[in-house]
Amino acid sequence: MSVRHALLALLSEGPKYGLQLRQEFEDRTGDVWPLNTGQVYTTMQRLERDGLVESDPGDTSDGPQKRYQITASGKDELAVWLRTPPGVDAPPRDELVIKVLVALRLPGVDVRDILQAHRRHTVTQMRQYTRLKEDAPDDLSLLLVADAQLFRLESLVRWLDSADGRLKRHGVDALRAGHGNDDAPVPSAQLPGVPR
Repeated sequence: MSVRHALLALLSEGPKYGLQLRQEFEDRTGDVWPLNTGQVYTTMQRLERDGLVESDPGDTSDGPQKRYQITASGKDELAVWLRTPPGVDAPPRDELVIKVLVALRLPGVDVRDILQAHRRHTVTQMRQYTRLKEDAPDDLSLLLVADAQLFRLESLVRWLDSADGRLKRHGVDALRAGHGNDDAPVPSAQLPGVPR
């Protein structure tokens, strides 16, 4: 997520103070991504240095009383950012994928057990986001964020299912004995809370 560009978007509505930017950012994103006040001021200093925002003439303060406005260059950068698709040229450094790839080479590690543990955790997260949506049916920002997260989590479960199947086809040892039915894979189509 680009805090830099989100702050530019907020400034495109008109001049704002640093504390106001932090509060509006959190409100607009459903309070899912809290911002540290220091992060806001550091980002604003960089934007000002780059000529994308400017503060009131003669204002040398750096606290909550400093007011910023977007420049023409800032508006141009914001317009380009809004229309630029996220980079998909190379696979991202996904921590879970790296864990699985590393675990494949570790002696005594049941990779499929690792997949099951992450599948259970992901399903739990999906249930939490579903409850979050049910508790705030009128908060559009929160609903959009929760939907996006549910779709990401659903794709993660599908990858875990696919990885498990691929490991089976490549002869990776079955799960250790002693696992009960609670650890059986959960088919993606049966996951609760997946938005349709």
